Amino acid sequence: MANLFNNLMNDEAGFIVSAELVIIATVGVLAMIVGLSEVAMNVNHELEDVGSAFGSLNQSVHVQGTAGHYANVGGSCHQDRADYCDQEGDICPSSNNMNEH
Repeated sequence: MANLFNNLMNDEAGFIVSAELVIIATVGVLAMIVGLSEVAMNVNHELEDVGSAFGSLNQSVHVQGTAGHYANVGGSCHQDRADYCDQEGDICPSSNNMNEH
């Protein structure tokens, strides 16, 4: 029994493997955090592009009136004005930049 205990005390093969796995796991977790933050930032940029595309649609309407022998119809007009945050780059990444726009 004492011989088995001495063999277990002197065996360091498991410690080296464990230390290597901890280092590899730490690097992997840090890489995933950086990767996910980049994905989140790029998704936000793409959604801002989609919102800017919807905001830049021209919604103005103009119907010209007509006149005949006994009747006439008045025309109609609607102008689309720029809304708040219609331009590209209007979305701020944090509340600290709210005063810049």
